[in-house]
Amino acid sequence: MKAGKLPLDLLSKLLDGIPQNDPRVVVGPRAGEDAALIDFGDRYLVAKTDPITFATDLIGWYVVQVNANDLAVMGATPKWLMATLLLPEGTDADQVQLTFKQLGDACTELGITLVGGHTEITYDLPRPLAIGAMLGEVEKGHEVLTSGAMPGDSIVLTKGIAIEGCSILARESAEDLRKAGVGQELIDKAAALLFSPGISVVKDARIALEAADVHAMHDPTEGGLATGLLELATAAHVGLTVDLDRIPVLPECSAFCEALGLDPLGLIGSGALLATVPPEDVAALVEALEDEGIAVSEIGRVTPPEDGLKLRVGSEVRDLPVFERDELARWLSG
Repeated sequence: MKAGKLPLDLLSKLLDGIPQNDPRVVVGPRAGEDAALIDFGDRYLVAKTDPITFATDLIGWYVVQVNANDLAVMGATPKWLMATLLLPEGTDADQVQLTFKQLGDACTELGITLVGGHTEITYDLPRPLAIGAMLGEVEKGHEVLTSGAMPGDSIVLTKGIAIEGCSILARESAEDLRKAGVGQELIDKAAALLFSPGISVVKDARIALEAADVHAMHDPTEGGLATGLLELATAAHVGLTVDLDRIPVLPECSAFCEALGLDPLGLIGSGALLATVPPEDVAALVEALEDEGIAVSEIGRVTPPEDGLKLRVGSEVRDLPVFERDELARWLSG
């Protein structure tokens, strides 16, 4: 298999075969769900692990953000992090200290405590890898599952696509972008997307939960928006239709994808929050997010499962594209 996520159908089969030996595990490993829920009395412990494999720059900062996102979309408050850092031979002490500072700064910003982990200089590793295991908590009755999406729900998307993909390309492949005719000013702007609007959706999720009756939230990461929508539909056993013209594609994303022959719908999309809410709640949700300076768009509707996954392009309705792997992985692997 090629670099990237396991195919969703294979992953689903593998997860279905895992025995659940503890009745306190309310949500275990499931395709499309962002984290696990474990019964701890009046609340759920929420658990997630996620690695940083594409980016080498700011990996300590990245690993906090992506794990916190997956807890936030479950309605949880991220609390504790364990981090594993696997570093190539030849890594110097200054780089290790910088990565630890990134971890500490990101945790402080989000109110998370770094409680442990592991560090190692590893044989035959071409670049550093960071793996996070994050824990949080949510009161019972306030949890949100990806599987909660219901036919008739409106689908909303915050910020736009693809913040993380663009920032990684700008930081890791700037020379390739310049050779493809992209100007340095645009590359610099894309690199800054990492922080503004940023790849965190913790604030987006909190505002959504306060403003609307949120049925489902999901964090579209590897595989981009199209894969995030597929995962949401798979978890909830629903169909959906989204309107291509309503999907906010960042200018930097459009320029990069055109220059490199990539599809924005399949480019890693951390920083955008997917949520489904009753149509009557959309106006309040949009107002609450925009009041906090967070752009948001209603991009489609959840439909019955027999309708399938569709993309409206002008007056034509097509099948939503499926990406076997993220467009960034495809580009980086040549």
